[in-house]
Amino acid sequence: MAEMELKSVRKAYGPTEVLRDIDLKIEDGEFVVLVGPSGCGKSTLLRMIAGLEPISGGEFTIGGKPMNDVAPRDRDIAMVFQSYALYPHMSVERNMGFSMEIRREPASKRKAPVAEAAQTLGLGKLLDRFPKALSGGQRQRVAMGRAIVRDPKAFLFDEPLSNLDAALRVEMRLEIAKLHQRLGATMVYVTHDQVEAMTLADRIVVLNGGDIQQVGSPLELYETPANLFVAQFIGSPNMNVFEVTPAEGGVRLGNGSVIPGPADARYMGIRPEHIDIVEGEGDVTATAQLVERLGSDTNIYTDIEGVGPLLVRVSGNVALKPGEQVTLRYNPGKRHFFGADGVALVRNVPLG
Repeated sequence: MAEMELKSVRKAYGPTEVLRDIDLKIEDGEFVVLVGPSGCGKSTLLRMIAGLEPISGGEFTIGGKPMNDVAPRDRDIAMVFQSYALYPHMSVERNMGFSMEIRREPASKRKAPVAEAAQTLGLGKLLDRFPKALSGGQRQRVAMGRAIVRDPKAFLFDEPLSNLDAALRVEMRLEIAKLHQRLGATMVYVTHDQVEAMTLADRIVVLNGGDIQQVGSPLELYETPANLFVAQFIGSPNMNVFEVTPAEGGVRLGNGSVIPGPADARYMGIRPEHIDIVEGEGDVTATAQLVERLGSDTNIYTDIEGVGPLLVRVSGNVALKPGEQVTLRYNPGKRHFFGADGVALVRNVPLG
C-alpha cells in the first residue's frame, strides 16, 4: 500500500514559514500533480515526502506508518529529478541497474528487471550506449528506468520535463501517462506547466504562498475554481477577469453594461473559449487589437472601452483585422463570479 497522508504538515526555515497546515491524502495508485508559481512550496513539499527535507510540524504517513523520522532510503520511494543525474562513464544498462548494484545484488539478478524496464520505456536497443550518445528524451527515459528498476511503492517527479524542448515534452508526457497506466503505482508530480498538470493528473493540488488553494480533478478546477487565483492559474489562455459593481438585474461592468449575476459579486470571470463572436445583439462591443492565427484556433486580443483588455479564443480562422470592431456574447453558463475576498460564489456546473 502506497497511500500517503499529510496531516497539518508545516515547513519553516527559521522564522520563515514556507508551508502551512498542509492536509492532503493521496490514494494508492493515484497520480497527483502539485502546481503553483515559483516559490509556492511545491518542490519543498515533494522533497519532504521523499525525506530529503525534514518536516517542521505535523505528520506524514505512508500506508498508515509514520514517516517523519524515516530515512529516504527506507521510505521505498523513487525520485526522478529535473536533472537526469546519469553517470557518464556507465552504460544505459548499468545506470538503470545501479540501485541494485549498490545493494550488492549479482549481475545475473539485475539483468531481468533492467531489461523489463528498458522494454517498457523503449530503451531495449540502447542498453549498451553511454549518456553522451543519447538525446534529452532518451536520457530522461533512462532516469525513469532507474526509478522503475527499484520497484518502489511510489514515484516522485520534480519537474522532469522542464529541460526538454516542446516536442519532446509532449512525447515524454505521453510516456509518463502510459507508465502510470502500466504500473498502477502512486505518483506525485511537481510542475509549473499547467498543461502537464491537466493532462496527467487524477487530481491537481494548487499551491500559492505556502497554502493549498484547491484540490480536485482537472475538470473540477477548470469548471469550478475555488477562488480568483485558481481561476487565473488553471486554464490556457488565462481567464478574463473584470471588476463589477451591483446593479438592478445583475452586475455592472465598467462600461455601464449590466450582466445577470449575484448582487454580492465584485469580480466576473469568463474564459477566452467561452466567448462567442455574434452578428447583431450581444453582451459587449470590442475593438480587435491583435489577431493570432494558430491554425486550429485564433486568439483575438480586444479592448473594451471602460472595461479593459479581453482575450477571445475561437475555433478555426476568423476574417478579422486589428482595429475592427466585433460584437461578443459571453456564454451564460460559463460565467464565474467572485466576492470581494476573491472567493468563488456558488455555481452549479455539471462536470462531464
